[in-house]
Formats: sequence, structure tokens, C-alpha cells
Amino acid sequence: MTTSSDLIPVWIEGRLAPYDKLAAHLEGRRHKAVSVFVLDGDNVLIQRRALGKYHTPGLWANTCCTHPHWDEAPEACALRRLREELGIDGLTPVFADQVEYRADVGGGMTEHEVVDIFTARAPADLAVAPNPAEVMEVRWIALSALLEEVATEPERFTPWLRIYLADHRGRIFAA
Repeated sequence: MTTSSDLIPVWIEGRLAPYDKLAAHLEGRRHKAVSVFVLDGDNVLIQRRALGKYHTPGLWANTCCTHPHWDEAPEACALRRLREELGIDGLTPVFADQVEYRADVGGGMTEHEVVDIFTARAPADLAVAPNPAEVMEVRWIALSALLEEVATEPERFTPWLRIYLADHRGRIFAA
């Protein structure tokens, strides 16, 4: 049974419409998404996705990424998922860019996303309390070290993080 939180904005015949999240991925439909990068100087907070996630379990991703609920503003979505996934409150996400990508995420699913990307500056005392249903591990890593790890072991990272770093790094981390 589909709940309102499972309905995401999907383009159908050129217009946005509410659509089941899982069906959107199984059908490879173009849909809206939100990604956040929490930064502390040159360091980026990344997360390893919980093993129970329906796609890309156990892979490293950016701080958080998700789909807005139908009629949810991107910034509100970013704040919601920082709280739900990582227990992070009190940050101010700043819009960095909008990108579109298409990637196979396994299990017969395709992400075809139009992503509003946000960055947020972390205070030195940022409290992080990962939700184990969403996140199995977090770590801070220098952007240069992350780029090196992704280049040498790409299979450990989500397709979208690899795409963001390869194709959109300058626009995401310019601020």
C-alpha cells in the first residue's frame, strides 16, 4: 500500500505528478531528488548506506540524499533528511546547483534524477547520530582523499556520488 510519503514528484508527459517511489525507480522515470553535502573546511561528511536499503546498500554516499515528498520544497526536504538520517539539526543548507543524471543502481532499478544539491557548513561541535535503519557508518574525509578513494575503488561508492564528483565537483564545492 502506497502512503503519501512514498509519493515523489515524477515527470509524466512534461508535467510533475505524484508517483510511487519504488515504481519510479523500477521504471526509470525522471523524478526530483535532493542531495546534501555537509562540509567542515575541506572535509566532507559521508555516509555508508544501511544494508537494509532497497538499492545500493552498504555503499558510501554523500552526507544525505533523498526524494522530496509530493509538494515538499527542496530545502525543507534537505533539512528533514539531515534530521531523519543523521540526527543533524541546526544547519542552513545553501543551494549549490541542480544536476540531472541517469544511473543503474542495481536490482533492476534506475535513478533518473533532477537533483537540487545543497551544501551546509558544519560547526566544530556538530552532533551526528545516524539512524541505523538508514546509515551504517559515517566519516569525515578530505575532498582530495575522497576523490582518490573513488578513483581507486569506485565500487565502494554510490553511482550518484561518483557522478557528482566526476561531472559536477566544481559547481558543488565552489562556495
